[in-house]
Amino acid sequence: MRTKRTKRTKKIGIKRLMGALAACLFLASCSEPEMPTGRSVKVERVISAQTIEIVDNFNPVPTLQAVRLIGIDAPDLKQQPWGVEAKTELEKLTQGREVLLEFDAQQKDSFDRLLGYIWQDETLINEKLVKQGYVLASEKVPNNKYSDRLANAQEWARLMGKGIWNPEQPMRLTPSEFRRQQR
Repeated sequence: MRTKRTKRTKKIGIKRLMGALAACLFLASCSEPEMPTGRSVKVERVISAQTIEIVDNFNPVPTLQAVRLIGIDAPDLKQQPWGVEAKTELEKLTQGREVLLEFDAQQKDSFDRLLGYIWQDETLINEKLVKQGYVLASEKVPNNKYSDRLANAQEWARLMGKGIWNPEQPMRLTPSEFRRQQR
């Protein structure tokens, strides 16, 4: 009799702990965000779930410019089914639309791509992709303005079993591990 009560008590305690943790993460993600600053750009094309192409009207001659989204690591397109799903979601959210491009400490990477966060209607798209379980949060110093938000979104997606965190079909290799194996 005592063993049954102990097991049931432990199950209830774990459920309460998980509920409290989920509530804390939810409340942390609901905190009043600072208003982003940046420039409005049109997304012409989504190359992958972490790279878009915009029309850069700030040059004397408007050109297409690649933008690498900061703070995320997306599954490779060959990493099925997650890479294609993540790219498709980013296309749904941004392709052909005006977004706000916000920079962090560095504006360009070694491949001459712009580095940025993209916002649409006060929604940080980088964070939304993480929270829905399409991509991983990935802190890259010195570009870490929203690292805490992205880490909280990832923990929420993991706890809720979203996307790549789905226990029935989890992504077994991180994108960087997958790319290393493909060399």
